[in-house]
Amino acid sequence: MSMHRTASRKQWLGAAFARGAARWLCLAASPTFALMALVTAVSGGSGMGCMVPSPVAGMVPMYLLMGAFHLAPWLRLVSGGSRPVG
Repeated sequence: MSMHRTASRKQWLGAAFARGAARWLCLAASPTFALMALVTAVSGGSGMGCMVPSPVAGMVPMYLLMGAFHLAPWLRLVSGGSRPVG
């Protein structure tokens, strides 16, 4: 094998690995936010204070909302999609 073919094969394998990792990395966001919400709720951390009382004030609701917004890759995976990202 020539040096050029070896370098291009390594580049192709590196790019294929990066694409695969990116497809699966998107699945990490929602569970991470859920874990952050749980840890914040258990530790009693209220996070940043808000002057106006609101049911969505604080870090726990924010983490839960962020987790909900990042559920799309999981929903695609569970619904039978072959890949986590479209």
